Amino acid sequence: MPMSYMVTEISCEEVWRELSNYIDQGIDRELRARMELHFKGCKHCSAILEGTRNVVRLVGDGTVFDLPAGFSQRLYEKLNKKLERRPGKSRP
Repeated sequence: MPMSYMVTEISCEEVWRELSNYIDQGIDRELRARMELHFKGCKHCSAILEGTRNVVRLVGDGTVFDLPAGFSQRLYEKLNKKLERRPGKSRP
């Protein structure tokens, strides 16, 4: 008889911390179930998951892209602003 788990909520920050492990299938079934439930209800985290998967695919194929000057700094600033605007959320 399969063991059943009670799925409890998980925060966006917890999802972000475990995202790489989730993609690499390095988490237990309970955490995977919690994260999958979270992805179903959180468009933001679902977008991060898909974006991360895309990056893994791009990096994995060995293609090198030259980024425009200042791209990394602009990206970092934009991500920080986005995280700061989330009510009741703290950065991981």
